[in-house]
Amino acid sequence: MPAILLVEDDVVVRAAVQRALREHGHVVVPVGTALDALRAVTTHRPDLVVLDLGLPDLDGSDALRMIRGVCDVPVVVATARDDEAEIVRLLNAGADDYVVKPFSSEHLAARLSAVLRRARPAREPGPIEVGGLRVDVRRREAELDGRPLSLTRKEFDLLAYLAARAGQVVERATLLTEVWRLPAGQDDQTLDVHLSWLRRKLGERAARPRYLHTVRGVGVKLVAPR
Repeated sequence: MPAILLVEDDVVVRAAVQRALREHGHVVVPVGTALDALRAVTTHRPDLVVLDLGLPDLDGSDALRMIRGVCDVPVVVATARDDEAEIVRLLNAGADDYVVKPFSSEHLAARLSAVLRRARPAREPGPIEVGGLRVDVRRREAELDGRPLSLTRKEFDLLAYLAARAGQVVERATLLTEVWRLPAGQDDQTLDVHLSWLRRKLGERAARPRYLHTVRGVGVKLVAPR
């Protein structure tokens, strides 16, 4: 059964969510502070974290960054703000998905199941090689011409998604939905910024691409250099 670390300071809410998640077949480790959450992710090694942003000892956004600093566990943020800019900020900070309070137990369980499915592919793929680029999804490692690439979480996710579809043009909307979990129809500078960072680490520029090619008005494709 998947182990869920539930980080919620409200005792009543925590008990209700814990009960609902157990009814859906999850093992739940409940904590009420960011400090306890940081301890728990290293000692219990949960399959997923549900992180409330309104914690008493540390801002939830800071807690998210600290969790990201010590492990790669999927994180679903619970927020009371249904604000597009806030959601984009949290997703860029490393959240895998979000739920807006108040939410039903069925809605939360469905979100968690979807994130867990993405985190556990049906079969572990071998390393993907495109030209001199090598992407190991299982180990979350990437190399270019034998040299390790230092990538952020989202840079790696973007590169891995494109590498798995090498030669195909992937639409912007698809990348924003699948890599950033942004709502359908939203398009901002998130993708462009990450593509720029990724190109820099691949030693190329948009004007003279080698691996990452932008198809104007459509999307992006990753191909081996000619």
